[in-house]
Amino acid sequence: MGLFTTAAQLRPIPRSSRFVNGSVSFWFRDIGLPERRDPLPGTADYDVCIVGAGYTGLWTAYYLKKAQPDLRIAVVEREFAGFGASGRNGGWLSAEFAGSRERYAQSHGKSAFIALQRAMMSTVDEVVSVADAEGIDADIVKGGMRLVATNTAQRDRLAEDIEYLQEWGYWPDDIHMLPEGHTPSLAIADAVACAYSPHAARVQPAKLVTGLARAVEALGVTIFEGTAVEEIRPRRGVARPAVVTDHGTVYADHVVRATEGFTSTLRGQRREWLPMNSSMIATEPVPARVWDKIGWEGRDVLGDTAHAYVYAQRTADDRIAIGGRGVPYRFGSAQDKDGATQPQAIAELWHALTRMFPDVAEVPVEHAWSGVLGVPRDWCPSVHMDTETGIGWAGGYVGSGVATSNLAGRTLRDLILGRDTELTRLPWVGHRVRGWEPEPLRWVGTQVIYGLYRTADRRESKTPDEKAHTSRLAGIATRIAGR
Repeated sequence: MGLFTTAAQLRPIPRSSRFVNGSVSFWFRDIGLPERRDPLPGTADYDVCIVGAGYTGLWTAYYLKKAQPDLRIAVVEREFAGFGASGRNGGWLSAEFAGSRERYAQSHGKSAFIALQRAMMSTVDEVVSVADAEGIDADIVKGGMRLVATNTAQRDRLAEDIEYLQEWGYWPDDIHMLPEGHTPSLAIADAVACAYSPHAARVQPAKLVTGLARAVEALGVTIFEGTAVEEIRPRRGVARPAVVTDHGTVYADHVVRATEGFTSTLRGQRREWLPMNSSMIATEPVPARVWDKIGWEGRDVLGDTAHAYVYAQRTADDRIAIGGRGVPYRFGSAQDKDGATQPQAIAELWHALTRMFPDVAEVPVEHAWSGVLGVPRDWCPSVHMDTETGIGWAGGYVGSGVATSNLAGRTLRDLILGRDTELTRLPWVGHRVRGWEPEPLRWVGTQVIYGLYRTADRRESKTPDEKAHTSRLAGIATRIAGR
């Protein structure tokens, strides 16, 4: 697929009579957009103010209030709870952790990163447990994660990745190659190898975030929606930290920035994290006769091992939702409006879907959408609480935030309460990195990186199997990215 998508390339894509592009996401279309909560009524005072009502902000509020019920906590949100990546992601609750393991090990040692990886595995069960305890029905099925290779270059890379992960916290039972004929079956065209990890679950993202918001409110946390934050001010002398909004200023002892891909919209944060776009499409419900051919009874989440990879799930109502980077970055950190995505992204995702599942080619696409995720310059997530300024933050999840945000929320709880725990000693705590380059370097660099990855994928797929190997172009892209 080239840089530009033509009408001829889009024409074969069957679109439902109910097709929608944007409107936040299919997940919110499924449950309906929530009724808006009241905005901040004016200047206010709290113990903790959290900016952003996505997973990170809500998990932080949840665990803080559980640990210390008398805390006065406010969550301030520009749109509504879950409007950002928390309500638009692929629904992968997995133990995957983005970022270079070697970078974390340089400062804390290898054993510290292994502890972080094991903590991520237990976090999957933590989210499932809390959802059950709070009565949050988010269509959760812990079916694990399946990664597929469709050429020998991908197969060799997958085998190398498994060996690598087993040196960094995964044991053989945590990730391994699947034998041929594994059940439950999943028929993927041209698959030459599959790997499996049990540490993953399928979720309906909007159901999870809206249920979490209700649980947080029930604990006594106040959520203000429709309130745009303009600036976060650190502690200055005797002046407390402050969150400046278009409805007034909130003063608090601690302020948490939980804005992920929207961090660049805050004053002074434009180059902190790159707002990377990720796009998705969802089909109409797939007919039973087609599911008989495909399988997928285990409801495991599915990813491929291409460089420009995709991720997918079988939804509770038997659709296929599939996502990928699409158009990864817009000039000047510009962002979409209400999740509208570009024709090129729709075409790429549909072609990826039908390559894996040719029998789905006649099933219409019912919804397309996009969202932004936060990417630090070194692609490594972090969590931090600065005791001098009173400002904390977590994010930069690089697309693996559904579980990571929960671990961040529990860690921020301990940092705010001044606890020295196993969580506060994990190596991502306090991790700092320089900002991104100014424009136009950011835009040019991103286009070059993903152009190289896509070209590498095309070359690998067209090379005869006996000669296929990971393209050198992918290595060049990774070095340019600084990953």
